[in-house]
Amino acid sequence: MRRRQKAPLPKRHGLDPARLRLPEDGEWATIRDHLVERLPRVDPARIDELLREGGIVDLAGPIAPDAPYVPGGAVWFHRDLPVETPVPFEITVVHRDAHLLVVDKPHFLATIPRGQHILETALVRLRRELDLPDLIPAHRLDRVTAGLVLFIIDPARRGAYQTMFHKRTVRKEYEAIAPFDPALALPRVVRSRIVKEKHVLAAQEVEGEPNAETAIELLEHRDGLGRYRLRPLTGRTHQLRLHMNSLGIPILGDDFYPVLTDKPVDDFTRPLQLLAASLEFTDPISHDTRRFETTRELQAWTDPAGWAG
Repeated sequence: MRRRQKAPLPKRHGLDPARLRLPEDGEWATIRDHLVERLPRVDPARIDELLREGGIVDLAGPIAPDAPYVPGGAVWFHRDLPVETPVPFEITVVHRDAHLLVVDKPHFLATIPRGQHILETALVRLRRELDLPDLIPAHRLDRVTAGLVLFIIDPARRGAYQTMFHKRTVRKEYEAIAPFDPALALPRVVRSRIVKEKHVLAAQEVEGEPNAETAIELLEHRDGLGRYRLRPLTGRTHQLRLHMNSLGIPILGDDFYPVLTDKPVDDFTRPLQLLAASLEFTDPISHDTRRFETTRELQAWTDPAGWAG
């Protein structure tokens, strides 16, 4: 396997520079001409500015504004960052050793950079705050879900820990707060076929061979609400939320199911009452059994009025 070229630009805000490979069959006169065509969302004037400032480089250094196109070459640059509203919640470190970092992620904080969430993500915050520039996630949680996320500190261990999640050998438990239905028989295992189409926000359950399976248990109930334990046996997008909704007990604060609502990204009220509560696995390096538990609680259970308000 070909080793990936080391970026000639340092990280910025904990982020690697973008790398663009120049096609072998390119017929552009200059690299600048190719970038204008390749990056239609970037104003050509901004590309010109980056070239003048030396912000676009190859392995030899900054690229001149009139540098000729080099088929098969590569260039690096830092993308401009979107304007983000700070997420006003802290990340709690649950465990740290030479190889692993386990944290409790708050609601509304994405795990990794994507779309309009770049600096306000758990990965970028942790790289900067803990001075761990090579930190990478072993898995991820939805932005609206709180709870445990495992990160890898030692890049040499990346494959071993990520493989656990790919092979589903990590035992995960979630907690959720949802309406209590005395007529609903629990515990039970819910199975269905879930499909998530690209560029469509919500997933859906369809007819066909089940590809998603969740064990659901009622832990306790009061005042019309239940506290539930959810154990996903598969890992489909929005699986827990869809399966709870299919039982007629949608998770409190769910803006997707049963009805998709347009909640502004800077609205931090009424968070989804879903929490990644525990992770348990056999460590692929030490072969020890390791279990981590959340330090968080779901507000709709501990302070219903505060959550609703």
